[in-house]
Amino acid sequence: MSARCSLVAFALLTLSLGACRRAEVTSYRVPKEKDPEFPAASGDASASAGAAAPASGAGMAATPVATAEGPGLAWSAPDGWPAKPTSAMRKGSYTVPGEGGATADLSITAFGGETGGEVANVNRWRGQLSLPPLADSDVAGAVTRFSANDLAFAVVDFAGTGANPQRILAAMVPHAGATWFFKLMGPDALVAKEKPAFLEFLHTVKPTSPQPEPATR
Repeated sequence: MSARCSLVAFALLTLSLGACRRAEVTSYRVPKEKDPEFPAASGDASASAGAAAPASGAGMAATPVATAEGPGLAWSAPDGWPAKPTSAMRKGSYTVPGEGGATADLSITAFGGETGGEVANVNRWRGQLSLPPLADSDVAGAVTRFSANDLAFAVVDFAGTGANPQRILAAMVPHAGATWFFKLMGPDALVAKEKPAFLEFLHTVKPTSPQPEPATR
């Protein structure tokens, strides 16, 4: 074979190999979509994008927390709150309907331990409404406390700002080494209207089994 023929054959082979490489398909592994109620050290979801960082517990929202196991809680939701499917994160889920097609969302989650503590969770919820965080010393004044059915409830009520403000009513309930979160979030006017029903609902929450008696010596 002449040198010229060899050069032509080599050029054709190179073009052929290049075309094959261009035709190869690269595959990627797409991460599984996360549950929208990912715990912030999260009781029920991490802070909204662009929200102010909390004064303490700043890394809490990025820390995975195992869902609670063991003794649980039971409750009775109002008849007008249709139940929704639960998920890996939600122990309970309800739609709270309002006028003109407006709806709010009630989520019930539970995670082991204190999940960052009261201050961090309060400021996480404020962040979801784009509200500035509270100083540790100011959190106590924003929390309403009561006891029912041998459970201690810490309740907060925060309203956002803007043209279509959102509102959060939320309760933290420690139980059997875990923290339970009951959060109602939706349009300001609707959540404010449903506040009496939400507080009445919290009074129905009770342990599914009696607490063990402390050991005596």
